[in-house]
Amino acid sequence: MIAFESVAKRYPGGIQALSEVSFSLQPGELAFLTGHSGAGKSTLLRLIALLERPSRGRVLFDGRNVSKLARRRIPYLRRRIGVIFQDHRLLSDRRVFDNVALPLVIAGLPYGEIKRRVRAALDKVGLLDKERMYPPMLSGGEQQRVGIARAIVGKPPLVLADEPTGNLDPELSAELMRFFLQLNELGVTLLIASHDLDLIRRLGRRVLVLKSGQLIDDGLSVAGDHR
Repeated sequence: MIAFESVAKRYPGGIQALSEVSFSLQPGELAFLTGHSGAGKSTLLRLIALLERPSRGRVLFDGRNVSKLARRRIPYLRRRIGVIFQDHRLLSDRRVFDNVALPLVIAGLPYGEIKRRVRAALDKVGLLDKERMYPPMLSGGEQQRVGIARAIVGKPPLVLADEPTGNLDPELSAELMRFFLQLNELGVTLLIASHDLDLIRRLGRRVLVLKSGQLIDDGLSVAGDHR
């Protein structure tokens, strides 16, 4: 589904965020992306979602080189990708329902379908009773779950999550990971950036390790693995 071929990203001022990164992620796979702060995790996710373009190399999505995708085609690609941001990026002046509905409104779906899908997504994250509330009225964990509902409401085949457990306590973090596993069982492909190594090791899934913009390890994480 996703392939990076010798991808590099260099920002103005000479900041090298990624260097010669190559890997592939198959449809239906769940993998974690880890590394120190500033290792390039967020940049890598942003390249997949076309929030950034690579300086060199190719980023493929379903075999298509999205690095060269025309600007007018980007919104259509993004409909196939759900993105969960660490800082939620919710609209504080819109109710929870409207925040989750936003991707469907942009896609032009009829209101009846929007209503059905939004309520189904909120039910999945346990927030159906909060649909009329505003984000500032919710806890940090609840806001994160609203962001997840917004990411999955369009039923995208790929979900990217940038430090989704970063602001959550261990119990909520474990609950969120269980939800991601359930999504994966439904056939959704997931790439999750996280620094929670203990939680990652317990799940025993594939882990991509970045260090200073380079991919230094790619394999299964197992209990007792201290890389």
